[in-house]
Amino acid sequence: MKKKFCVNVNKYVKECDFEVYYPSSLELPKNHAVTFLTSGHYEQYRVFEKCTQCLIFWPEGKKIPQEIQKMGHAIVVCENPHLRFCEFFEENSIDNVPQKEDVQLVNGAYIATGAQIGNNVVIQPGVYISGETKIGDNCYIGCGVKIMGEVTIGQNVIIRENTVIGADGLTTDRNKSGKPVRMPQFGGVEIRNNVSIGANTVIARGAIDNTFIDEETSIDNCVFVSHNAQIGKRVFIVGETILFGSTRIEDNAFISGNATIRNGIRIGEKAIVGMGAVVVRDVEANAIVKGNPAK
Repeated sequence: MKKKFCVNVNKYVKECDFEVYYPSSLELPKNHAVTFLTSGHYEQYRVFEKCTQCLIFWPEGKKIPQEIQKMGHAIVVCENPHLRFCEFFEENSIDNVPQKEDVQLVNGAYIATGAQIGNNVVIQPGVYISGETKIGDNCYIGCGVKIMGEVTIGQNVIIRENTVIGADGLTTDRNKSGKPVRMPQFGGVEIRNNVSIGANTVIARGAIDNTFIDEETSIDNCVFVSHNAQIGKRVFIVGETILFGSTRIEDNAFISGNATIRNGIRIGEKAIVGMGAVVVRDVEANAIVKGNPAK
């Protein structure tokens, strides 16, 4: 795994002397990572038994089990673990802004060195493809599309004009004085086979893990998919819909136009979300919801 940074945890916990190289989430814990646990997700603490030598920002007032202490972690107890996690990157001058790349001009498209492009891929003029991108066979990339960062695209994928894949999401907290503290975005985007994405859509890369779109899903024009969203198979998402961060849309769901899905919400399999709905609670499988708030 490619190292994202290198910080010795001794500056946070003097009794510890090892380095961390990546951020990690509760869903995919890694060794030698920096991570955090909030009070609201305390019941997930056992994930830290699956990894070793991590820097963990731990919620004040919550017990640190012996099983976790045995794993050699550096644990920092704090009032606001998410804020301290964001501050870690600021304190260590860590960012992940895309760097300038060497590119080739091919039929009016800018393709960076290292990009992997399959057979029979149509790439229209005005496209930019980063060097970390992998594109499968028989895809169509429309004029003005921008593909940034670690993006993996399967076969038979259609991406229409002026869409952006791999833009940064907004992962920001505020300190006590109100100053914004931003977390760099380290994830990528994974798009499976036979997906269709309309024009002027933005799909943000994950904050830590990848944003994911499964097979045969269709996304309309002018849709915003925020960081860490997980979209299942054969999902339909109609134009001007907004999926905020870490939403989960399960297989065969239908999201009608101009809907807004709050961060962290799950839309169940075969559920239908009506036009203009504002979804603030999970939607069960096969349910139909509409309105503001959606009912």
